[in-house]
Amino acid sequence: MPAPGEPQSPLWKRLSWMAGIWLASVAFLGLIAWIIRLWLSP
Repeated sequence: MPAPGEPQSPLWKRLSWMAGIWLASVAFLGLIAWIIRLWLSP
């Protein structure tokens, strides 16, 4: 939360940050799953 008197960032900017963090986490988990799949495959 911004301090009183500070303007809040625009909605599009906050939503793009949330989407970027979500995409990064999905990509990271996909990479980990792919590495585990390679490791476990015969």
